[in-house]
Amino acid sequence: MSDYTKSFDEVLQRIEKARLHANEHRIIKIVVASKYVDSDAIEKMYEIGQRSFGENRVQDLKEKSHALESLPIEWHYIGRIQTNKINALLDLDPFLVQSLESLEMAKEIDKRAKTKEMKLPMLLQINSANEESKAGCSPDRAIELYQQIQESCPSIKLEGVMSIGAHTTDEKVIAKSFETTYTIYEKLQPAGARYCSMGMSNDFELAIACGSNMLRLGSVLFK
Repeated sequence: MSDYTKSFDEVLQRIEKARLHANEHRIIKIVVASKYVDSDAIEKMYEIGQRSFGENRVQDLKEKSHALESLPIEWHYIGRIQTNKINALLDLDPFLVQSLESLEMAKEIDKRAKTKEMKLPMLLQINSANEESKAGCSPDRAIELYQQIQESCPSIKLEGVMSIGAHTTDEKVIAKSFETTYTIYEKLQPAGARYCSMGMSNDFELAIACGSNMLRLGSVLFK
């Protein structure tokens, strides 16, 4: 039995309870945020059935994906995008990049993806709590920006939105930030949005209650 079976089962039970309470028909995807663990820990998680993993640094994504290239892992990039790392990120061809936050960055990625003849799936990151410390576009610009990227960046395939819950212990404030993102996601569904990535180790149940269908879980699983 893997070291992580117990914690994984506990988290799955919590997710299922929250899902059934919110919407029994919703399918929720779990992306394991593996930035603090090594390839061996990822392999152990894979052995108990987890397939999607997310990294915050391009170099870490490169090293871990190469170390585990024999496994059909679905890799996500969930960190901030740096211009000087775009080519390296594209070379890794991740399943989904969750952190697109500006038209300027979208155009830069689009230009380079075009030369590689690839189409990169991405989520628009929304700074739903309008916190200076957080990345992401402002909520009031999100819909317009999403449409601009779709119109001007053919080598990017927008798949939905991502946000990080408000940095506070006040659940009402956190819920409000999630609800802001979910409202934007609902409006973008006719434009092809299918992922609403919200919820981390300390707030995933609240995120599910507010409409999330993709979670990014790290520390709660690796204990």
